[in-house]
Amino acid sequence: MSQSPRFPPLRSAHGTMYGNFMQKGIELAKEAVEEDKKQNWQAALDLYKRSLEYFTTHLKYDKNPKSRQMITNKLKEYLDRAEYIQGILDGRQPAEEVAGTNGSAAAAAKGPRPAAGAGGGGGDSRSDELDKMKSSLGNAILEEKPNVKWDDVAGLDSAKDSLKEAVILPVKFPQFFTGKRKPWSGILLYGPPGTGKSYLAKAVATEADSTFFSVSSSDLVSKWMGESEKLVSSLFALAREKSPAIIFIDEIDALCSSRGEGESEAARRIKTEFLVQMQGVGHGGDDKRVLMLGATNLPYSLDQAVRRRFDKRIYIPLPEAPARASMFKIHLGDTPNALTQAEFDQLGLRTEGFSGSDVAVVVKDVLMQPVRKTQDATHFRRARDPQTGKEVLEPCSPGDQGAFEATLQTLADKGLAEMVHPPRITFRDFEMVLLRARPTVSQNDLESYQKFTAEFGEEG
Repeated sequence: MSQSPRFPPLRSAHGTMYGNFMQKGIELAKEAVEEDKKQNWQAALDLYKRSLEYFTTHLKYDKNPKSRQMITNKLKEYLDRAEYIQGILDGRQPAEEVAGTNGSAAAAAKGPRPAAGAGGGGGDSRSDELDKMKSSLGNAILEEKPNVKWDDVAGLDSAKDSLKEAVILPVKFPQFFTGKRKPWSGILLYGPPGTGKSYLAKAVATEADSTFFSVSSSDLVSKWMGESEKLVSSLFALAREKSPAIIFIDEIDALCSSRGEGESEAARRIKTEFLVQMQGVGHGGDDKRVLMLGATNLPYSLDQAVRRRFDKRIYIPLPEAPARASMFKIHLGDTPNALTQAEFDQLGLRTEGFSGSDVAVVVKDVLMQPVRKTQDATHFRRARDPQTGKEVLEPCSPGDQGAFEATLQTLADKGLAEMVHPPRITFRDFEMVLLRARPTVSQNDLESYQKFTAEFGEEG
């Protein structure tokens, strides 16, 4: 009979609460090894996973660096073993390899090896595993940059500075980060919906000379038992292989919400894997730089252990009046308009409480105003396009000089449709739209974010 995997015993420090967590984890790990020795794969897998949860909980309280490092190393070994057993249950790994020829399963406990003489038909090698993860997570890698510059993000200077510290400087000026000075390994962006968290991430993807992974819950959640944890592990392994890298997870609360009595076993296992992997982010040496970037509208929903692993938590608030004025100008772009800077400033002042997405919706509505005017016009006049110098037809009032009676339909019937151009956007167009526009973030929501900032975060 094959021997059980040998792991050096972990000893609990003393009778404290975190010592109890560790002791329970040790007991479960011992039971897992016994079931593993008997080749009771499902029982062993369940026990390994339960022990991982206790060890992970222990890490939240253990402040001893050496103890934490030892437990983290053991976590990785137990996790590798659990993944290998899952492969046996799924038919992806040969069970015979566990027994071995010399009665030793210790090497197998460290993970799969290629079967001797398999000729490609046996167990998967590390390179095969890497190919699989590249295939399953390939869509998460942004091959084309979004073309969003720092200057395209109005306001949020503090948040942009923090992201530059974490993303740009370590790559371009690695000599700045030597000795005890280390760049940030995890940044959480939180705040009301529509304030620019995802837009900031796009700017990071554009400006950073790093591999950018944009991940959603659908990329990491699988219906197959144990496959979700494997995808999480593969994501971080691939990021380290392609470092310097950034892993951006939007709406991270959907994956890492607080653990509770009513949650499923699958959800708990995903969080456990996230905790183990995030513990290692940023600690793989200068040549393995990986930044974890998360965004959420529900910061209180995050599991406290996940929240702690984001060493910088930045509040992305509603934009101030100057930032809103800049947003109006950015969203309007090169669309012909007659607005002055003073009028843009006035728009910023008149939209108190509006988020960045609220401003974008207002501008989107305003952009249709000239089209509506053209569609409803009863008179047109001839004019010169200031950009091309060509003669065009534009809507006007009946009393304007050169006005003639016509509608959009009659001009189209006469074959003049291509000559019709809508008028320039004016401040009056914005006034008309703002009469019916409303902000989407309530005062109660803002108070909740301000409370979280006072407890756990910092102003962005």
